[in-house]
Amino acid sequence: MKSILFILTCTIIACCSNCQMKSQQDTALSDIDSANSYTNPLLQRGTEPWVIYHDSFYYYTQSTENEISLWKTSDLTQLRTAMHKIIYDPKGQVGHAHIWAPELHFIQGKWFLYYTADDGNTDNHQLYVAVNDSTDPMKGAFIYKGHIVTDKQKSWAIHPNTFFIDDRQYLIWSGWQTKRADEETQCIYIASMENPWTLSSDRILISIPTYEWERQWICPDGSQSAYPIYVNENPQAFITPTKVNIYYSASGLWTPYYCIGKLEADIDSDLLDPHSWKKYSEPVFMHNAKDSIFSPGGSVFFYSPKRSNWYMIYHARNKPNDAPGEIDSRSPRLQPIQQSPNGDLILGKPIRIDSLLPCP
Repeated sequence: MKSILFILTCTIIACCSNCQMKSQQDTALSDIDSANSYTNPLLQRGTEPWVIYHDSFYYYTQSTENEISLWKTSDLTQLRTAMHKIIYDPKGQVGHAHIWAPELHFIQGKWFLYYTADDGNTDNHQLYVAVNDSTDPMKGAFIYKGHIVTDKQKSWAIHPNTFFIDDRQYLIWSGWQTKRADEETQCIYIASMENPWTLSSDRILISIPTYEWERQWICPDGSQSAYPIYVNENPQAFITPTKVNIYYSASGLWTPYYCIGKLEADIDSDLLDPHSWKKYSEPVFMHNAKDSIFSPGGSVFFYSPKRSNWYMIYHARNKPNDAPGEIDSRSPRLQPIQQSPNGDLILGKPIRIDSLLPCP
């Protein structure tokens, strides 16, 4: 009964959110020059996409298993034909299997590659960083810099994302409070950084999956994980003049209910104080069953080259869930979003994959 109520609640929430965005979004899509448009997905498959725009080029990467590849292109909508190469192959490095969610950041004139890996046992995932001195991340070499130790117990940690407020660097990630027993709970943590590879504070817990929409682990067809898994993961910071926003993915990624939630704090508040953070009680981006888009998550936000429009890249699938043992069918999608006068992003709803969208 609880699952039925949750599904109905999600539908109502989606309808309310869509009503606010429907006119603006549909109007924008109805007046598009087909010569300067694209359709989703960007690649046939891919999860946890990451993109950064730097010196007239987009650099794109996504989750992999054993190495990290990077795409470089002046037109992100042409990702399928873009130049790409393996930029980091950590064979022989202890604790480097199951590489997840790489992110590339340009800091102090160098490229820092943040990623997650384990020793072959996914329960032992940890955060790592590699660095490249070249101004072009497709050149030079990424050299292993070290393990980012998040706490004395070296608790499970995934999905690192870093950002600056003035000159102070922070790291956010998803982790466990304790080792799992009969259930698993992924939370969002924050810490300040001494340098791009070392924390300077204890990890601070700022979000636990407590809402029903953050705790879905059973699919409509009855398939499920081996035990309950409640999820807050893949945090991404977005800074406005007055707020620090953290968008994160919630619920089991294998379910259609995987969605995006939001935390926010005043930019002049103590970000290491859990009381500075407010969590939205409803998801800000969720499945669109009408257009067969499910499990949207892993969001990243960026300006178009002329800084005239905001875009969001995320992953989703075209069916409620994959069958057990089936290859993950999620793929990366790109769509324009809006910004309110106060700087907040308005994500709208996932747009169906055959829709013409304006190129950045």
